[in-house]
Formats: sequence, C-alpha cells, structure tokens
Amino acid sequence: MAFQPESELTAEEAAERVEEVLAEHDVVLFMKGNRLMPQCGYSKRALGLISQHVDDFETVDVLPALPEYRAALEAESGWETIPQTFVDGEFVGGSDALAELDERGELAETLGAEA
Repeated sequence: MAFQPESELTAEEAAERVEEVLAEHDVVLFMKGNRLMPQCGYSKRALGLISQHVDDFETVDVLPALPEYRAALEAESGWETIPQTFVDGEFVGGSDALAELDERGELAETLGAEA
C-alpha cells in the first residue's frame, strides 16, 4: 500500500489560493516542487522557459495538496495536468505550450517581458 500523505489544504482552500495568486501576480506557474527543486521534468522545463524571459513571477508548489490543486486548476483552466502557467489570470498552458511559444519567438511577449 502506497503512503498517501494527508493534504495540507481542503478543496475550498486550494481553490481560494488559486484565485488569490492569480489576482495578485501577473505570471504564475503552478508546478510540482519549487524554483530550487522542481519535482518533475515538465515543471523544470516550464520553470526554465519562463525564467529565460521574466524574473518576476510567482510559483506555487502543488504537491502538498495535489488532488485539491489539480481540481481547482482544472476548474480554472479546463486542463488537468501540472504544470500550468497563467499570465494576467489567463491560462497559457503547460510546458509543451510554453516550448511551442518559445520556438515561435512568442513566449517573451506572451509573458509580458520588457523588450
């Protein structure tokens, strides 16, 4: 039997946290882990792509309440996978979407980076 740690947040608290962070920050990355220790390759990739273009962005580690955050983010974006990037409260995508924007030379503009 796998160890299932108890979530740190209720579903309502996770939804409130998502709303608060989106309202307070221009660029937000919901990820597994944190800036210093991303806990999955996709989160690490998204973090690296965003970091190339902007310094001032918020990260939220979803692992302490993964099921609750996953549900709250799916309600917000219609997308269930992590990581998820939002700019000005609008869902941009996960690491693949960020990589596609970067390849097209559109990621800096999407993130609102100063030219």
